[in-house]
Amino acid sequence: MKDASFDTSFSRLDLPSAADVFAAAERISGRIHRTPLMTSSGLNQLLGADLYFKCEHLQKVGAFKARGAANAVLQLPAGTDLVATHSSGNHGAALAWAAAEQGLRCKVVMPENAPQVKKSAVAAYGAEIVFCEPTLQARESTLEALVQTSGAHVVPPFDDARIIAGQGTVVPEIVAQCRERGFAPDLIVAPVGGGGLLAGVGLAVSALAPDMKVLGAEPAGADDAQRSFRSGVRVTEQVPNTIADGLRTTLGERNFLLIRDHVNDVVTVTEDAIRQALEYLWQRTKQFVEPSAAVGLAAVMAHPARFRNKRVVVVLTGGNMDIGAAAKLVAGSL
Repeated sequence: MKDASFDTSFSRLDLPSAADVFAAAERISGRIHRTPLMTSSGLNQLLGADLYFKCEHLQKVGAFKARGAANAVLQLPAGTDLVATHSSGNHGAALAWAAAEQGLRCKVVMPENAPQVKKSAVAAYGAEIVFCEPTLQARESTLEALVQTSGAHVVPPFDDARIIAGQGTVVPEIVAQCRERGFAPDLIVAPVGGGGLLAGVGLAVSALAPDMKVLGAEPAGADDAQRSFRSGVRVTEQVPNTIADGLRTTLGERNFLLIRDHVNDVVTVTEDAIRQALEYLWQRTKQFVEPSAAVGLAAVMAHPARFRNKRVVVVLTGGNMDIGAAAKLVAGSL
């Protein structure tokens, strides 16, 4: 974990605290699933570690994003009737679901190349989709124009205190589930794209289990989080090249500061490692997850010395994967 003393430019931001994570856990209790914590003796033997998979692909809307969206929607200003965001899919679906639960309308800006299964999910939860070019700049500018014409309240996909606190609620569950089994994990590994999940995990772990290490994992083709973490300067532009579509976003400002202060390291993995991890998860655990969710396991495979003989919780972030595309993806033709 980095020394917080050299922070300068981010002090103006509204950052969540660990107390916000615990308040969020109470706020969304009963509205989301307490997802299972599962293990695989075959993978443990193969990789030389005790692995526990936190199954957030079995969460509402098929992704951990339901946590942050529910927390944000339940804190909207009085009189809000329309929310909006930009998303490659899972956050958009989560916000659409959370908004519908409260009788609100929702608009989601999505890149044209988002997976069809995620476009369909966002629409199925009742959101109006506005398509844009597949760049972060296009997503943000399209959302800004939408808000100016509609007056919608923006719920960002990751760079937002409410979202970060909501995503962090996965940690109290993990800690409780591990205690129920009579152990404390040595590490938690979480994928990182925009950084909402990893920031929330680091923040919650620092308060609940400060001896536990937190590692972020991301594709080598979208390594802005690692470069930001190790240099101390947030990378603001990248051209991502990865099958893990949920991790193509650039690390947010709040997220960077929290990750820098509460996470131990960020590691990268190759596309081949992601494909191999997908195969292992599908075949060994029978869990049908999307590529972004496999990045944590890929990190364990790619950096074995870090995890050998450790008790490791790997967060499986989402399961919104097109079945027809799965075989092509693993074969390297997608």
